[in-house]
Amino acid sequence: MHRLRWATTALPVAASLVLAAGAPAFATDSYTVPVHQALPLTATSQGVENQAKCASIPSSQDGWHFVLPGNSTTFKKLTVTFEPGGQQVVTVFGPPSDKHAYVASVPGAKLTAASAEVVGGSVEWFNLSHTCPSTATASPSQSTSASPSTSTSASASASASTSASASASTSASASSSTSPSGSTQPSGSASSPAPTGSTAATGGSTGGGDLAKTGSDAPIGLLATMAAALIAAGAVLVVRRRKAGAEG
Repeated sequence: MHRLRWATTALPVAASLVLAAGAPAFATDSYTVPVHQALPLTATSQGVENQAKCASIPSSQDGWHFVLPGNSTTFKKLTVTFEPGGQQVVTVFGPPSDKHAYVASVPGAKLTAASAEVVGGSVEWFNLSHTCPSTATASPSQSTSASPSTSTSASASASASTSASASASTSASASSSTSPSGSTQPSGSASSPAPTGSTAATGGSTGGGDLAKTGSDAPIGLLATMAAALIAAGAVLVVRRRKAGAEG
C-alpha cells in the first residue's frame, strides 16, 4: 500500500520534469516569414515612412529598418535583395533588441525581395518600419559635358555652311569667265553659240583657223563684171560703125 502511494505521487512529478525539459527544444525551433509590405519599394516610395537616422548606417547610403511584431519573436537570419546591389544576408541584429534589423543599400536602390528566419512566437510576417534616404548629393557632371557638345556642333555647322558658299561662288565665277577676244570659251557648262555672220559673208567658207572675211571682195567682182560688159558693148558699137562706114 505504501509503495502504491509512492508511485502515484512520483508519476506526475516525472511527467512535469519531462515536459519542462522538452520546452526549450520547442522554443528554439525557427520558421520563415515574409515582409508584410508589397514589393518592389525604394527608400522614398509613397507610403514609406522616412527618418533621419537608421542605427549606424552612414548618410551616403539608404537605410532600411525592419521590425518584428510583438515581443516574443526575434530575428535569426534576414535575407534581402536590392536592385542594384544584389542579395544581402544579415545575422547581427539590434539595437535595441534582436527584433530589430538594419540594412544599407546604394541610394535609390529598389528592395525586390525580403524574408526572415525567426525564433519564438507565431508571427506571420515582419514589417518595414521606416527608411533613412541618403542625403549625399550627386556631382554635376552632366551639365558640364553638355556645353562643349553644343558649341562644337554650332562651329562645325557654320564652317560647313561657309565652305559650301565659297565653293559655289568660285564655281559660278569660273563658269562665267570670258576670253580676251570677247568670245565665250567652251566649257563643261552650256554656252552661247558662236556668231555665224562671218561664215555667210564669205560664201560659206568653213576653213579651220582662217580669219573671218571682211566682205570687201564682193564689190570688186561686181565692178569687174560691169566693166567687162561695158567693154563688150563698146566693141559691138565700134564694129557696127565700121560696117556702116564700109557700106556707105
